[in-house]
Amino acid sequence: MPIDPYILLLLGTVGVAALLPARGTGADVASGASTAAIAFLFFLYGARLSTREALDGLKHWRLHVTVLACTFVIFPVLGLASRGLVPVLLSEPLFQGLLFLTLVPSTIQSSIAFTSIARGNVPAAICAGSFSSLVGIVATPLLAASLLGSTGGFSADSLIEIVLQLLVPFVAGQLLRRWIGGFVARHKKALGLVDRGSILLVVYTAFSEGMVQGIWHQVSPARLAGLLAVEAVLLAVMLALTWYGAKALRFDREDRIAIQFAGSKKSLAAGLPMASVLFGAHAALAVLPLMLFHQMQLMVCAVIAKRRSHDKVLSEAPPGEVSRIAVGTGTRSG
Repeated sequence: MPIDPYILLLLGTVGVAALLPARGTGADVASGASTAAIAFLFFLYGARLSTREALDGLKHWRLHVTVLACTFVIFPVLGLASRGLVPVLLSEPLFQGLLFLTLVPSTIQSSIAFTSIARGNVPAAICAGSFSSLVGIVATPLLAASLLGSTGGFSADSLIEIVLQLLVPFVAGQLLRRWIGGFVARHKKALGLVDRGSILLVVYTAFSEGMVQGIWHQVSPARLAGLLAVEAVLLAVMLALTWYGAKALRFDREDRIAIQFAGSKKSLAAGLPMASVLFGAHAALAVLPLMLFHQMQLMVCAVIAKRRSHDKVLSEAPPGEVSRIAVGTGTRSG
């Protein structure tokens, strides 16, 4: 299972933040630049999403409700259940980061990529990821206020800041799509660098602030190992629930694939800026579980997608054989 080169860049960025953290005026400049970069990132998301595609996707409401339920109901319930692992496997700050991880929306790019590789319902994956991101702009901070309370630093100002930083640029991208949509499509690869560069800048800003505040003494190798074990179980449970739960709800194979990949993943791109707003100086510890889970989900889902691509089409496979297709065990960021 290869490590995504982008994860190496993320780790390198953390290393740079540890050695050369932004301080004083430099920190203010980095914070302002990361805010602007994330706003531009969501502006591009809005410019890329076809309004007609989104409206057509609304017709498949059962699938989208299922994905949203997995993302904003089942995931948080499992996150709350992990409270019982404190302090045996998790410290309180790592538990808070893990719980925050369960509150963020699903990915867009990687859900689409894996669904395509596995020969699933790609239009449904596009709409499911986009709807999840839009709902998450409001749902994630509200859930954080309810489940994390004062620890998450939530306030009305936090919600307004997140809406201004994420939702407003997305809507602006949608409104201007008629004029810039073609340009964005033609320069998709180059603009993809903006996606990743924005996230790297947010990571550097968050981890710099963590270094300046001296919070890294709270994490030990044993705690990191415990966090990885908990996240591996969390991912396995969600992959199983999305696959077999979708089957119980009588979705066909293509829809089950879209539900599994969109309903079991969490977005680093959406989670990082929200954590920066909600957690402030403690954002580094808050996003550490999300960064680790992000890499884990990509590796595991890459393997699953490859296996699904070799599945026999339902119309060609005997019913008994189709029912024995396993969940499997996963590439790109989202």
